[in-house]
Amino acid sequence: MAATVHNTHDRALPVPAAEAGRLVDRIGAADDSLWPTPAWMPMRFDRPLAVGADGGHGPIRYHVTGYEPGRRVELTFHPRTGLIGSHILEVEERGPHACLLRHRLSARPVGRMRLLWPALVRVCHDTVIEHLLDNAERAVTGTVAHPVRYPWRARLAVSMESVRVRVVPIPIAATLLHDSVHRPDLADAFALRVPPGTTTDPQDWAAAIFRNPPRVVVALLRLRNRLVTPLGIERSDASAFDTITRSDREVLLGTDASHLTFRASVLVEPDPDGTTITVATLAGTRSRSGRAYLAAVRLIHPLVVRAMLRHAGRTTIAPGGPPASPGHAADKARRRG
Repeated sequence: MAATVHNTHDRALPVPAAEAGRLVDRIGAADDSLWPTPAWMPMRFDRPLAVGADGGHGPIRYHVTGYEPGRRVELTFHPRTGLIGSHILEVEERGPHACLLRHRLSARPVGRMRLLWPALVRVCHDTVIEHLLDNAERAVTGTVAHPVRYPWRARLAVSMESVRVRVVPIPIAATLLHDSVHRPDLADAFALRVPPGTTTDPQDWAAAIFRNPPRVVVALLRLRNRLVTPLGIERSDASAFDTITRSDREVLLGTDASHLTFRASVLVEPDPDGTTITVATLAGTRSRSGRAYLAAVRLIHPLVVRAMLRHAGRTTIAPGGPPASPGHAADKARRRG
């Protein structure tokens, strides 16, 4: 039989216990400022925080078995999660202007969790809780003295949790894009679903997608510039992704080159359960070289857009928050078991 795991993380906060308690009372709510979304799937319950509320985050499921407003929340794992036990988030008063925010887990891994806990889940748990404590420190002080650094296994788990990019029709709501290119030779759209807590400003997403592409895309763009110059096609630079116009929910980017007219729309559609980010592209050729160029580009265009959108989904910041996927490994917790 697997031994019971006892795992503790805490953070001293220079504020009255009641102030930290207000953060605890919002855990799992739409305005939760503790849980580290969008890096991780959001914590959600089927009702307001109270004994009996049922929910969890991703495949980790639990229900509220104890609640003292402003002080303590106890969550007991569903047996199918693979952990028999509970975890507690609590505030301990340390004086009129100081408190300790503590998370305690006491549970026995069963089934496949006996292997998953030491291999992957423990490091993810430690990283999530330290990120949560960072968010608490940031909420009450405006900064974090020593932000958590993500170990490679936690980064892998974040990558696995990411919502997949999917092919979609060009949205009707992308009104700025429609009719921006007369008789386009290329028209497609890709969408990514992200959890609540991510920025809903389309300009933020346009910058994350087109101004901060993954390294492989940067390398491909450099290669593209080397190959097209002998063909008389203009070299591309950042101005190709300049904003032409925008609305509250959409940004239109693009350029008019001698061989090609290019337009890209970044559409943000939020709802209570998350946000859909859609990148739609229209391109029209202007010359024989443009047609040859587009015939080659359309082969890798979907891979490039998918990579850029996926990368943005992992790195775009929440409003006023930290990057979605912080850097490397560290283990700041006091842990036992």
